[in-house]
Amino acid sequence: MDQKLQGKTALVTGAGGGIGSAIVRLLVQQGCRVMVNDISCKSADALAQEFDSMNLSVISHVADISNEEAVVKMMQHTHESFGHLDILVNNAFAAFNDTTITDLREQDWTRTLDVCLKGPFLCTKHALPMMKEQQDGSIISISSVNAVRAVSETAYTAAKGGLISMMRLVASEYAEWNIRSNIICPGTIATNASMGYWKQFPTGYEKLLSLYPLGRIGTPEDVANYVLFLASDESRWITGTVQNVDGGLMAGNKLGVE
Repeated sequence: MDQKLQGKTALVTGAGGGIGSAIVRLLVQQGCRVMVNDISCKSADALAQEFDSMNLSVISHVADISNEEAVVKMMQHTHESFGHLDILVNNAFAAFNDTTITDLREQDWTRTLDVCLKGPFLCTKHALPMMKEQQDGSIISISSVNAVRAVSETAYTAAKGGLISMMRLVASEYAEWNIRSNIICPGTIATNASMGYWKQFPTGYEKLLSLYPLGRIGTPEDVANYVLFLASDESRWITGTVQNVDGGLMAGNKLGVE
């Protein structure tokens, strides 16, 4: 079977989580060399070590992406290790279970925007020079359905909405160098963190499922599959798009549940 990303290199932020690790595994399966970023040394190293025995090029780099000096060092490590960067996946996130703007603490607002908006800004800023030099690149940013429909989580919603606007502008400004920028908006995804939360509210989880026309919430692999498409040459004429990967959530539902 042909590998769609043979010879390509990628940097995936927040790679230790459920969605991030699924993205890394799929990219590697498709022949990509990957720099694995996470703020947790344990998470980043554990993921990279999965591939050690297979002699696959997966390298971990622990960094807080809201710190510009740390991001610069990460990009230098990527260049030294792989020589170039073809794919950037802005995946890292932080969120707090705030429900209204009046309940939100300033420090939670700041930390959420630092990771979800400032982090992608810094990573994109310092990835673009490498991509411009090679006249090619794909930047894929993981936003959320929260960004396009009022749901909850004030700071998270604001950051993910800002991410869409910023990365669409990148698509417009850097197209002349054949650099593409696209955004994915997942619905509810079954990660350890999300399922741990919903186990506290079994009736709420049943109501949640009723919102999804396809009858289930998503898996990390559902998101990873679309990342692969946007990272590959199959999407070479696609840039500036915002794609819902949400089981039909944004389309509505036959029950009319709000």
